[in-house]
Amino acid sequence: MNTPNKLTLARMIATPVFMAIMLISFNYHYLISLVLFVAASLTDMIDGKMARKYNMVTDFGKFMDPLADKMLTTSAYLGFMFIYGTTKFSWHIVVITFIVLFREFAVSSIRLVAVTAGGKVVAANMWGKCKTVSQMAGIIFALAVYALGEFVSLSSQVMNILDIVIIALFWLSALLCVISGAIYIWGGKEYIANAK
Repeated sequence: MNTPNKLTLARMIATPVFMAIMLISFNYHYLISLVLFVAASLTDMIDGKMARKYNMVTDFGKFMDPLADKMLTTSAYLGFMFIYGTTKFSWHIVVITFIVLFREFAVSSIRLVAVTAGGKVVAANMWGKCKTVSQMAGIIFALAVYALGEFVSLSSQVMNILDIVIIALFWLSALLCVISGAIYIWGGKEYIANAK
């Protein structure tokens, strides 16, 4: 197994650890989860660049790299569903998480059909990459806000404004989920039509 694929697997292994640290309440758990999420996100950038630069692109990497991204970002959204609980922002997180999960299951299904029906691994496209970057940026901002709250007492007004920014960033990524998902589905229609 080459180094980019090892980085992808490391990101997958880090995901449950990140989620546990995010949700278990102890001193500076948001800061630690932020550092872990940033480190895992950087492996996404590094493994892709390394694979292309050193001609180490594999079908395994094409399939597992986007899956590792989905696991990492989806776990964060599920964590924020728990954090926001029954607050006025909770319905936003629930709907956004549903959109993300629906898109990820739909795209993963099409990619599986493409492999079984045509033997083709459908790699991530530009829209999918934009979606992932927007998700990671929004999640990093949200975790940074909560990590800051572990060091500085934020007023309810300031926190309310920051929560609105977080939700806006999450909605932007949800919009990109819909756009990129629709493009994947349209591009995979031939595999769907020929599926047995």
